Amino acid sequence: MKRPLAICARLLLVLVAAVLLQGQSFAAEKLTRIAENVYAYVDTKGASPKNSFGANAGIIIGRDGIVVVDTLISAREAKRFIRDIRAVSKKPIRYVINTHYHLDHAFGNSEFVKLGAVVVAQENDRKEMEKTAAETLKNIKGYGLTSQDMKGTSPAWPTVTYSDRMTIDIGGERIELIHARHSHTGGDTLVYLRDRKVLFAGDILFTDYHPFIAEGNVEEWVRQLDEIASMDVEKIIPGHGPVSGKKDVQAMREYIIAFDGMAKELAANYGDAEKIAAELKKSLPERRESDFLIGANVEMKYLKK
Repeated sequence: MKRPLAICARLLLVLVAAVLLQGQSFAAEKLTRIAENVYAYVDTKGASPKNSFGANAGIIIGRDGIVVVDTLISAREAKRFIRDIRAVSKKPIRYVINTHYHLDHAFGNSEFVKLGAVVVAQENDRKEMEKTAAETLKNIKGYGLTSQDMKGTSPAWPTVTYSDRMTIDIGGERIELIHARHSHTGGDTLVYLRDRKVLFAGDILFTDYHPFIAEGNVEEWVRQLDEIASMDVEKIIPGHGPVSGKKDVQAMREYIIAFDGMAKELAANYGDAEKIAAELKKSLPERRESDFLIGANVEMKYLKK
């Protein structure tokens, strides 16, 4: 991957300033029951560095223990997550699945490792975490976070990886891990509970959030969304946003196709990210969260040198 998320501290400072200007932010207050034995944080409002940029995370409970899907942005946030898990179940936490390597989804890993959990991810995800995690922590101020916010946070990358597919059986709950092409990143994982008709989509799906697409392969991403639309699922947990369905998958598909087409055309005529972002905002489907990412996507993907 040629343009990792930690690529541009200057740009990130601009993004964080934009986020903080949006007003108060709140983390999801508790885990929401999605289906029997499945819970998640969903629909965080006012995305900011202080609430993991609105990232969702969840758990699957089997007879033999708990599987965690993503771990939020820091040790502090992971500890909050663990407290909320313990309010639902006292079973041992056996596995963590990272849907991808970005800090808002994976930097809480170490707190779960301390509890004996095994971290699992797609093999490209581990490679990216090994390459970028230490540098991201070193430059954490660029993400609007302080050393106090990140106190106790250390990289804990996956110790078990897979290439295309993998299955985890936690006792009565069969969990399928599917490599989601090169969509949002090169190592995205879909977490599919076939029997529950539930899918954790990670950042393949943003609902009511403007997506981060700068590392994405739009053509492959569209194909992956088409595959999700054909799956036997009723409830989808997006990487950011509320519990979703097939209509939200279609909306995401339309959004990234529209963004990619307009951004390419505008970038061919203008070299000004702000101007391009303003034009895109006029035409893109309305989404309430994270519009600061429009400009970030333009500068990092369409005006990259």
